[in-house]
Amino acid sequence: MTSSTAVDVEYENLQIEHRGPISWIVLDRPTKANALSTALLDEFSHALDRLTYEGGPVIGIRGRGRGFSAGYDIDQVGKVVAEPDPVADRERLARNMNRFLAIWDHPKPVIAAVHGYCIAGATQMCVFADLTFVADDAKIGEPAMPLGGGYIAPVWAPLVGPKRAKELAFVPGNTIDGTTAVEWGWANHAVPESELIAAVETFAARVARTPSDVLRIKKLSINRSMEAMGVRNAAQSGAEMDALLHLSPSVKQIRAWIADVGLKAAVAHYKRPVGPEELY
Repeated sequence: MTSSTAVDVEYENLQIEHRGPISWIVLDRPTKANALSTALLDEFSHALDRLTYEGGPVIGIRGRGRGFSAGYDIDQVGKVVAEPDPVADRERLARNMNRFLAIWDHPKPVIAAVHGYCIAGATQMCVFADLTFVADDAKIGEPAMPLGGGYIAPVWAPLVGPKRAKELAFVPGNTIDGTTAVEWGWANHAVPESELIAAVETFAARVARTPSDVLRIKKLSINRSMEAMGVRNAAQSGAEMDALLHLSPSVKQIRAWIADVGLKAAVAHYKRPVGPEELY
């Protein structure tokens, strides 16, 4: 990387870095695995809106530290949905989905750069980005436990197909690596992690050769073709689906069990190999 970097220090949970033709939104909670807290999401929405009128002709999204993001901040979400008001829960979920649809609707091309891990709600950022570059060894996938549904996998389906979306969704904690993400159509290019940022910035420089108004209409026209197949409706209906499951007896039972055994033990339970008692 040879271009100079201008860093915006206005935010607490992310940074904006301007590098030539690309303005990066850098998720910056590395000690929390860049978990998507309400504060981070509020700043993300503000930064995305701000870059409509400022910065380079291309927007990038990446994470600081060991990975892109571990998904929604479980400390916050757990408190919200433990005893949910279904209407308020649905509104919260819809609000967050609309944050990511704002990537889809943004007039500038948006490129996501994924390294390390990209889990659960964080995958939605990448689904709605126009292009996604991944480290070949990145881990991308589902939440570790089955505490909801209908919110994440449906927006994967247009990219990877319904059968592969179900393969991911039906198994708690299921992941694919970056190379597989490209094979499935979830991402555009997989490269070694050490080359990821340079690959995105080089591609962004090529994109920037096209006039911004031409890019805007190209993006809009392709998105319209996808929306004709129901992409936006599937995304928005996910809020109702997930809010419904948060009140189901089985999910309440799993939450009570997690409170009893602890989060670490619960995650290990779903990661364990299939034993003979489960087969016969």
